[in-house]
Amino acid sequence: MRRIRTVSLVAAAAALALTASACSSSSGAKSSSSTGPVNLTWWHNGTTDPVKSLWAQAAADYTAAHPNVKFTVDPIQNEQFTTKVPAALAGGNPPDIYQQWGGGQLTSQITSGKVMDLTSAVASWIGQLGPTAAGWQANGKQYGIPYDLHVVGFWYRKDLFAQAGITTPPATMDDLNADVAKLKAHNIAPIAIGSKDRWPDAFYWDYFAVRECSTDVLKQASKDLKLDDPCWTKAGNDVKAFLATNPFQTGFLGTPAQQGVGSSAGLVASGKAAMELQGDWELPTMEGLLPNGTFKSQMGWFPFPSVNGGQGDPAVALGGGDGFSCTTGASAACPDFLKYLASTAVQDKIASQGIALPANPASASKLTDPNLQQISSYASKAPYIQMYFDIAFPTNVGQSLDNAVADFFAGKGTPQTIVQSVTNAGSGGK
Repeated sequence: MRRIRTVSLVAAAAALALTASACSSSSGAKSSSSTGPVNLTWWHNGTTDPVKSLWAQAAADYTAAHPNVKFTVDPIQNEQFTTKVPAALAGGNPPDIYQQWGGGQLTSQITSGKVMDLTSAVASWIGQLGPTAAGWQANGKQYGIPYDLHVVGFWYRKDLFAQAGITTPPATMDDLNADVAKLKAHNIAPIAIGSKDRWPDAFYWDYFAVRECSTDVLKQASKDLKLDDPCWTKAGNDVKAFLATNPFQTGFLGTPAQQGVGSSAGLVASGKAAMELQGDWELPTMEGLLPNGTFKSQMGWFPFPSVNGGQGDPAVALGGGDGFSCTTGASAACPDFLKYLASTAVQDKIASQGIALPANPASASKLTDPNLQQISSYASKAPYIQMYFDIAFPTNVGQSLDNAVADFFAGKGTPQTIVQSVTNAGSGGK
């Protein structure tokens, strides 16, 4: 997600455009009778409020306006999508609507032949999203619709920083390492991470790669799936050096990212850890874990620090977005419902309730949370936003990356092992 104005949303979203080609597939929506009953099975990752209630209300409001359309809503824990969606697409009864992150992951799903080509169904209104929708395209066709956009950075507790004598957020890795030492000296866990779920580990390797590699190298990697520039190995060496400072909470390898108060999100929300590298979605995630919201006044945000000597632009950000796709068995009500989710009626709520940065630029001015406004401003100035690599790459390549990085965090492998894992998967994954 992004910012407060159309032009900045355009710049950030354009960076998310797919660079990988997808195999052709898919038919359009089945025609839907104006009177015949329709039931849409909907998989989304809003397992806690406020997102869970937002989607429940969206389904209810749509049904009120379209009495022939009913929903079977199935909130699914985020980490389950990587296995449940491929299995459902390979089987005979996939959901009508499912959570979709775009990128190379989408191109992999299209090969199933069960992801609906939305191009003609959305042609009359997709323009309101501008280039934000490009991240859910392949071969010039639209296979998904974003409802928000994201940027990853550090969430931190202002009160714990103050206890450790830290007066300003770190701007460089030297600053961050010094702050980690200060927090540890005050018996405060510096950084929480949910390594049990593996993908949070990849954010560190991703960001070090973004700082070490030029934008041209980043873009090329998503095309040829080869990490042959030395900057990729440098990113792994940066991770190794950072891990050597022991910045994470005790038992981080067994900590989940977002499930329960003992998760990495819960540790920061409850004041048991000072920082967490996560997306802008983490604030509503924390609210779902500690509904009283008293922690919010202590929360701040800062971008990933610069790396001395890196070839990457220090203003480049890491991000992505959330969206939905329809499957080929769904009725025409499915793309029409996605149109409703992209409308200001829903997008205004996403922004005003602090759930996310809206995909529809017309709703960006509704952001009220100061942290989300800060993230939006930061993203608006970013010259490029690199889609998370495990999403930008095809599914098998992205999973190989996540697994290699997670193994590295657990003490297995080397910086070169990570690079080789991606290259090996990419050579057979196009």
